[in-house]
Amino acid sequence: MTADITRLAGHELAALLVSGEVSSVEATQAHLDRIAEVDGDVHAFLHVNEAALEQARAIDERRAAGEELHELAGAPVAIKDVLCTVGMPSTAGSRILEGWIPPYDATVVARLKQAGLVALGKTNMDEFAMGSSTEHSAYGPTRNPWDLERIPGGSGGGSAAAVAAFEAPFALGSDTGGSIRQPAAVTGTVGMKPTYGGVSRYGAIALASSLDQVGPVTRTVLDSALIHDVIGGHDPLDSTSLEREWPSFAAAAREGASRGDLAGLRVGVVKELDSEGIAADVQARFQETVRVLTDAGAEVVEVSCPSFAYSVAAYYLILPAEASSNLARFDSVRFGLRVEQAGQTVEDVMAATREAGFGAEVKRRIILGTYALSAGYYDAYYGSAQKVRTLIQRDFDAAFEQADILISPAAPTTAFKLGEKLDDPLAMYVNDITTIPANLAGIPGMGLPMGLGDDGLPVGLQLLAPMFEDERLYRAGAAIEALLAERWGGILTTKAPALTGREQDGAGR
Repeated sequence: MTADITRLAGHELAALLVSGEVSSVEATQAHLDRIAEVDGDVHAFLHVNEAALEQARAIDERRAAGEELHELAGAPVAIKDVLCTVGMPSTAGSRILEGWIPPYDATVVARLKQAGLVALGKTNMDEFAMGSSTEHSAYGPTRNPWDLERIPGGSGGGSAAAVAAFEAPFALGSDTGGSIRQPAAVTGTVGMKPTYGGVSRYGAIALASSLDQVGPVTRTVLDSALIHDVIGGHDPLDSTSLEREWPSFAAAAREGASRGDLAGLRVGVVKELDSEGIAADVQARFQETVRVLTDAGAEVVEVSCPSFAYSVAAYYLILPAEASSNLARFDSVRFGLRVEQAGQTVEDVMAATREAGFGAEVKRRIILGTYALSAGYYDAYYGSAQKVRTLIQRDFDAAFEQADILISPAAPTTAFKLGEKLDDPLAMYVNDITTIPANLAGIPGMGLPMGLGDDGLPVGLQLLAPMFEDERLYRAGAAIEALLAERWGGILTTKAPALTGREQDGAGR
């Protein structure tokens, strides 16, 4: 049984834990063994939790004593390294935080612990979540389990790769401009960006505070809903957290999966997200998926959001501006790396530390953001970008008057080769063209598989809903997933090529 544990969907494993057919120790050990087997090749993890088995054993003892536990208690979970964790390093993929162990847990991590999930470790990411390929990690790139010469998406490629490689049934990511949905698209997994403010950002190392949102990465829509139910809800420690009662997303996903059709659902195809720059095979899978939705009873209409044409330009002014402000705290004085020599001033130490600790992409965006916020340029650049943001929000409002959900490809291409776009930052930035508008508007977005491209690599579908309507995404997403899985004979990750891995230490890097 142990050999099959890692192949189970998260909710399937949770059911076995509840029934007692599998112990948390068995489930955790199976995933640790899988990490040891394949992560030397995949490099999804930066750190593996040495206390994982001890935590699993404690859950087993509580269950054996008859304690009523959460339905996910004892299940393993991977955590993106942008989230603070007691007892494990939190580096945000950067040398400037190498070895730093926070004195507190991020709220989402604390809620996972409270529900009894077992942290397997911290996953690799682009430095400070700046990137679309996880090639900008200071600790080396993560590789796509479908093809080890390809990128796993970014910035949360480690979490997506861990789930796709069967190293973890659940993972947490963060999405600033698509960093959950885009990696999900190219690894054949499911990723959810909640409504802004629906999940606490307390303890998430900030990139762009008005854009960042924490969410789940899993192999099924129901699995994402189960994790979302755990981590979501109001947090008084986060000033942007919404004081709102949320429904059960797992209940919505189960309802959607059981429907069998999409009768009565109005689906809008966003013209501006389904045109120039979308690869032919991605376009083909998208049109096939649209036909599946129509055949299932959905009413499909085209909607236009003209301001989306300016979304990438606006995003790459707003994000760097907020990043330059947020990253000012890494000053060599308070915490993190410190590079100093005798006789230097504090300004000299700060400059040397930032030169050594920040990577090229981080420096590029800090310089751009500082310039955009500087006297004489604030209104021309940052101020204008915020006006575009308002126009994008208005376009979404108009579109949702015509449709219940909007759909588009989640990424313009399948996974590209490692190194292919490293020398062309603009080409890398455009890779987020379909996902960025949702972050600018604060609405929820989901990425889920819609088939394989001509190269045999996963292609992702993006679903969008109005603000606060995360439940709608789970209901529709689970229904679409069920329709596609019926055609494929199972979820897409069952078709992933086998990874045998090398017997080497892939942990604790």
